Amino acid sequence: MTKKKVLSILAILAIILLAFLGGHTYAKYVSEVRGEGIAEVATWSFKVNGQDKKVEAINLASTCNNETLVNNKIAPGTSGSFNIIVDATGSEVGINYNITFTGEENKPQNLKFEYNDIEYNSIKDLENDLSGIINANDENKTKTLNIKWKWDYETGNDSDEISRNDLLDTEDAKKIQNYTFDVIITGTQVQPQI
Repeated sequence: MTKKKVLSILAILAIILLAFLGGHTYAKYVSEVRGEGIAEVATWSFKVNGQDKKVEAINLASTCNNETLVNNKIAPGTSGSFNIIVDATGSEVGINYNITFTGEENKPQNLKFEYNDIEYNSIKDLENDLSGIINANDENKTKTLNIKWKWDYETGNDSDEISRNDLLDTEDAKKIQNYTFDVIITGTQVQPQI
């Protein structure tokens, strides 16, 4: 090999070595600072009639105070009321509560419901008027919804209408063993406004 070739190879190696070493002197500074994110989660509390999983059955006969009944059963001439208590005490967020009635079966035709002095033919008809909001900053976070029911002894405005309704009551008494309905009460967090 000639001296000229050896010098050329050494020069190339020297340039590569200088480029490698010189490149590190121009490195940028990098620092990493770590922190921690913390946010407290608002408390959720939603109960109905003191329960947070399942409410006891609503027995209309147990809400009636009438000593003329046999075996604590409802009949024409009886009435009563029951409460649905929606409780958001302890919740730090607002709650939309929604009450629905499903599976209504074997309702006596002349049995009526009443809420806030408005009469309803079916418990299902009450749903829209029973739902509401408990705001996060409400002083009282408990809502008591009092629902009245009645099965009038005589229903109608004249003797013909009363006679027809008496026949309906008699037919209902022959074929109905139990009047049932399911109550579903849902609490949903109110969406915060930005």
